[in-house]
Amino acid sequence: MTTTSATPRTKESQRPRELRDFYENPDVPVASGDARSLRQARMLAAALGPATSGQGVVLDIGCGDGSAARVAAPLLAGHRVIGVDWSQDALRRASGHLPHVVRGELTDGGLPFADGSADAVLFSEVIEHLVDPDSALDELRRVLRPGGHLMLSTPNLAAWYNRGLLLAGVQPVFSEVSLRGIHGRPGREVVGHLRLYTARALREFVAASGFDVVRLAGAPFHGVPRPLRALDRLACAVPGAASILLLHARRA
Repeated sequence: MTTTSATPRTKESQRPRELRDFYENPDVPVASGDARSLRQARMLAAALGPATSGQGVVLDIGCGDGSAARVAAPLLAGHRVIGVDWSQDALRRASGHLPHVVRGELTDGGLPFADGSADAVLFSEVIEHLVDPDSALDELRRVLRPGGHLMLSTPNLAAWYNRGLLLAGVQPVFSEVSLRGIHGRPGREVVGHLRLYTARALREFVAASGFDVVRLAGAPFHGVPRPLRALDRLACAVPGAASILLLHARRA
C-alpha cells in the first residue's frame, strides 16, 4: 500500500476557483438592460444632486462591461464615476465607457479605497452572484461616507411571472441550479446566480447591514418576451411584483 502527503482539495476549497473561472469567461453576459440602468441612474442623480454643489465620487462596483455607466453618464455629469470589477475581461471592456477603472474585490477589505471615501455606490445586479453577500455589504458600507448612497439592483424572486411558474412547478426565471447548463426553467443563458431576493427580504437584509432604506422601486427585465413587455412595465408600479428590484439606501 502506498501513502501520500498531499491533502485532497475539498469541494469547498475548489469552489472559489471554479466561480472565478466562470466569471472570467468572456462568453458570460456582464451587461443588463438599459431600462434598468436608466431608472437606477435617475434615482442616483436625484439623490446626489447636480455636480455644481460639489463633485461626488461614485463607485460602480461590479461594473461589468461599463454599459450601465454609459447609460448613467449624461445624468451624472460632473461627478467622478469609477468602475470596479475583479474580472480583467470586464475591465478591459468597461474602459471603453469609463475614464477610470480599477480592479477590486468585495471581501477582506479588497476594495482599493479608503474608509468613507465614496459618496455613492452603484451595485447593479451583483449581489445575486455572491457567495458571501454579508461581507460584501460590510465592505460597501466601509467605503461609503456617513449618509452616502447605495443604489442596489437585483432580480426579483417574486416577479409576477415567477409566481405563476412556481405554481406550475417550474423553476423560477433568474434562479439556476448549475453553472454548466439551464435545467428546469425558461431561458438560454447561464449567468451564475447564487442568491435571489424578494422585496421584503432585500429590505430586511440591507437594513440589517447598517443602512437606512430610503426607497424600493421596480424595473423591467430586458429578457422578457416582446409580447409580454408592456405587462412587465406595468408591473413596475408594484415593486414587489416587478422583474428587477431597485433599492436606494443610505449608510447609517
